Amino acid sequence: MSDIMVNLKSFQSEHAVEESEQHLLCLRSRCKGLMVNACAHAVFFCKLLHALRQKETGKVSLISSEESLGSEGLKVGIIGGGHIGKQLARALLELSGISAQNIHISTRRPETLSEFQQLGVECFYDNGQLVAWADIVFLCCLPSHLQHICSGICAALREPCIVYSLVTAVPLPRLKQLLSYSAILRPQYHCTSRNLENVWGTNGTIRAALQDPIVIQATCPCSPKERIAVTGKWLEAVFYAALNSSMWRHLPHQHALKLLNDVCFPEHCPICAEQKTSCPRFVCGNFVNQTFVSSLTQEDTFPWFDLTTVQMKESPFSQLLARSVLLQNHLTLLYCTSFGVLLAKSRGMASSGLWQQNVFSFCRSRSQYGAGS
Repeated sequence: MSDIMVNLKSFQSEHAVEESEQHLLCLRSRCKGLMVNACAHAVFFCKLLHALRQKETGKVSLISSEESLGSEGLKVGIIGGGHIGKQLARALLELSGISAQNIHISTRRPETLSEFQQLGVECFYDNGQLVAWADIVFLCCLPSHLQHICSGICAALREPCIVYSLVTAVPLPRLKQLLSYSAILRPQYHCTSRNLENVWGTNGTIRAALQDPIVIQATCPCSPKERIAVTGKWLEAVFYAALNSSMWRHLPHQHALKLLNDVCFPEHCPICAEQKTSCPRFVCGNFVNQTFVSSLTQEDTFPWFDLTTVQMKESPFSQLLARSVLLQNHLTLLYCTSFGVLLAKSRGMASSGLWQQNVFSFCRSRSQYGAGS
């Protein structure tokens, strides 16, 4: 994910490969695939939080492409205006439904981002100001710059801001140490094959790839059989982050669950229509242990969850995902339809066993999730 290929034109997906460079296609495809996955997952995360906020005000759904205006929308900040930051910004503007006015970029050279400024994105160089303003901050810098950036934003970081790191060279425990902060998401990707060009291609833009139904299905976090896969801990953290957002707005836990269920499970579900079953519904015990559930009153909110712990230890939600094929299928549907991709009945659904092979091999240590865990 480091921006080491920015000046190497032959390694960039927009440029054709000469015959003498054919043996390098696997490297180009891997780079392209990682970038496509990173942007797709970041867009999905923003769309989910944005939809929950809009659902609370009764406005739009996750599938809607309408932009939200004003302070009600999710505020997204990007630190870094290089190749990764630009690709992410383009993907968010095109696909997230978040207005340009609600996307800010902090970079040492804001004058190079006129493309985004003309669209209404505010570009400047003040990382602390960006962090104090944003609901989500994407770190899109070089690993060598990360320590300096973290030291500069620590004082401005406040809950419920979520730090989402695309600096994959720096592990999660180190990020937590650098930021002295726990609301951090860091997707981790595994490449399982050298033959990637048939999935991701080598030419064309990231935005174009994210409008291809085949590519969207390949990036689905419920599809570990793909050649590039994000670990299941990322998907867990996405949902715990959604609950943190509701907790910070002082929503009672039952109200938070209703919003999450309404956004995640459509009223007319093709999976349930075909199988003649009902959609799964999230309940409190899917996210916290039963001892904590029994202590909750109707007006109590969920606790504030440590997202770094979620990504490093087993949780009630990880156990649910591991055993429920029906939930896996519904989350596949949610992910794909959020990009406007309609799955055929005969394909796209996670089969029993495929999910479990990859999702929870990342970490098997156990913890009991209660208040503040």
